[in-house]
Amino acid sequence: MGPMGVSVSRSRVFLCILLLIGVIYYRYFGLVRNRDSQVDLRQLLALAIRAAEEGGKAVREVRVSDSLGQRSKGKTKEGADELLTTGDLLSHGRMSSLFSNSFPGIKLISEEHDTSKVNKSLTWNYEIPNLVQESIVNARMVSTKSVTVWIDPLDATQEYTEDLKHFVTTMVCVAVDGKPVIGVIHKPFSKYTAWAMVDGASNIHPRKAYNEKTPTIIVSRSHAGAVKSYCQGAFGNGTTILPAGGAGYKVLSLLDSGEGTQLDSADVYIHVTFIKKWDICAGNAIMKALGGQMTTIEGDLIDYSDFPSNNGGLVASIGIDHHALLKRLPALKSLAPKIN
Repeated sequence: MGPMGVSVSRSRVFLCILLLIGVIYYRYFGLVRNRDSQVDLRQLLALAIRAAEEGGKAVREVRVSDSLGQRSKGKTKEGADELLTTGDLLSHGRMSSLFSNSFPGIKLISEEHDTSKVNKSLTWNYEIPNLVQESIVNARMVSTKSVTVWIDPLDATQEYTEDLKHFVTTMVCVAVDGKPVIGVIHKPFSKYTAWAMVDGASNIHPRKAYNEKTPTIIVSRSHAGAVKSYCQGAFGNGTTILPAGGAGYKVLSLLDSGEGTQLDSADVYIHVTFIKKWDICAGNAIMKALGGQMTTIEGDLIDYSDFPSNNGGLVASIGIDHHALLKRLPALKSLAPKIN
């Protein structure tokens, strides 16, 4: 074989090697890429529980040290101070760090935005606890692009500063394609954690019975007076109105959490003013998983894809005909345009 033949032969060998490398690269890294674009919802549930409890530790530490460092971060739409404490920021740092370090490709929305508390070394081992694995045996894979994680590092900050600790919660919600799928509500000072996955499992349950005719209605402490007149107009003057702090606490009050005297017992949760989605996403997921509903005052489902504001108020119920309930609240609908 002449020099030209040898050269052609070497070129072919070299080309074959390049093609082989290309095939290996495509198959291996393609698999990695495909694997990285999927996540098991059981892992996200496990991480959500861990994050909520880590946030709860931070909330306790700051409250015990009595170094709240409280200040106003602005005004609410109703003109009240929106408080921020060291507890909010420390909890945010731990909770958001766990998610961003473990699943950096997933969209994460937190009530707070301070990056000074972010801890790059805070890690999670990707293990699914036995309780979750035994309850949800099969993998539940979803695209990471479809996932939005909502974090409330400290719900009921006002009550936190007043030392009304039983109202305080830390919350995580996982939404898939804008629909709430995983909800975790943790009570830092009793160390109680409620969790649920839609079409999966839960460690919390509805109560055995609810009063549909004259329900006990739980509402925000800051808007109790305004809601009271409307609710009593719909259900009668004998209707009991329970003012309470924290959206997470209010959702738990509708359920059988085993919290006893530290938790009010209500039949319906109503909120007639502007509210942020990190306040309600976890509760929405839990209600949905247990067969309940949380909608706007008009009865619309709430989308958790991106935009953080819910301007339509909300009504949450379980064990009650939700559609019939909304029909009994025509006066509340007239409030919605005035509060946006």
